[in-house]
Amino acid sequence: MSTDNLIKMANQIAQYFASEPDQQQAVLGVRNHLQLFWTPGMRKELLAWQTEHQGADLHPLAQAAVSGAGWEA
Repeated sequence: MSTDNLIKMANQIAQYFASEPDQQQAVLGVRNHLQLFWTPGMRKELLAWQTEHQGADLHPLAQAAVSGAGWEA
């Protein structure tokens, strides 16, 4: 899958959780979704992109979910 598609999907997931008033819960929601529904290869590709580009195109919740503690690529 292309990195552009992964970024688009991660941003859509983050946008869904953006309505959560507790930001920590929103980040956990994004992180849990990525862990449960994305393949390890998809997570590794997004993490590599995030590391290289500092998440320039990622929603802030997606950035926090990918770079936060507990992330398993």
